[in-house]
Amino acid sequence: MKNLFNFFTQEIAIDLGTANTLIIFNDEVIIDEPSIVAVKRNNNEVIAVGKTAMMMHEKTHQKIKTIRPLKDGVIADFEAAERMIQGLIDLVPNRRKFLSNMRMVICIPSGITEVEKRAVFDSAEHVGSRETYLIHEPMAAALGIGLDVTEPIGNMIIDIGGGTTEIAVIALAGIVCDQSIRTAGDEFTIDIMNYMRRQHNILIGERTAEQIKIHVGAALHELENPPEDFPVNGRDLMTGIPKQIKVAYTEISHCLDKSISKIEEAILKALESTPPELAADIYQTGLYLTGGGALLRGLDKRIAQKTKLPVHIAEDPLRAVVRGTGIALKNIAKYSFLITQKNM
Repeated sequence: MKNLFNFFTQEIAIDLGTANTLIIFNDEVIIDEPSIVAVKRNNNEVIAVGKTAMMMHEKTHQKIKTIRPLKDGVIADFEAAERMIQGLIDLVPNRRKFLSNMRMVICIPSGITEVEKRAVFDSAEHVGSRETYLIHEPMAAALGIGLDVTEPIGNMIIDIGGGTTEIAVIALAGIVCDQSIRTAGDEFTIDIMNYMRRQHNILIGERTAEQIKIHVGAALHELENPPEDFPVNGRDLMTGIPKQIKVAYTEISHCLDKSISKIEEAILKALESTPPELAADIYQTGLYLTGGGALLRGLDKRIAQKTKLPVHIAEDPLRAVVRGTGIALKNIAKYSFLITQKNM
């Protein structure tokens, strides 16, 4: 009977992120889409999810609205989150839709509350999951970059996502100490929008700020291989007329300075609370950077200067967490740190 149940069960690993949602199905990252849904205002009918909905973001008329259901790494709009998850799961190719049984592993921030955990479980249940497990993002990231989390060796993971930065020291299949702060990619985007308005009297949207972050975002004021200045289109606050200016990476590094300092403080706080034997391990192994924030130019060098420790950027840091979530899905019986609904 158990083998029959397993045959009719589809296994899905989900990195439910504030900025992007990634899904692993059949050991492969099948879905990598922005965490956004577009709906009709009058009846909440879903028009689009993911990339298609993101193309509509900040460009809608009064009959359509776009919703980002996650804020600071947790579900802020319960109904929209369910619709988005269902829409993204429906995009999975070769999924046997006639089978209703699903087993899911979903990653969550380490600083999540019991109420927020319940919201994730409920959302998974409403989209058809019969067996749901949660995994903390730093643990998933550690698995995703190939660390053996069950060993008695301390490793520090710094996962900078869209809504949260998760910093954790991991040993013996558990999180020994951690810091979870709500300063991450979205905060960087807001910093850029505010800077452009304050410094250049130009109003830009989230999508443009995101492009600035990708093309000329930097954590250091001086880079060895600086990117070219990036042309930015927006609305002039003085005249109300659209205009274009060029932005250099040095400007962006200055405007992100305060937010990056908050991340540095959280890293130092986590190191201060690390037991001495694990601290000795971390001195040898260094710090591991994952998440989209790891791609910010010069961030690894800046953190290394601050901590006097080696800093490693994970290979494909954007997918480290979902890869680890997929590994946990394949080894549910092995990993005791997975959270089930029974523990709630």
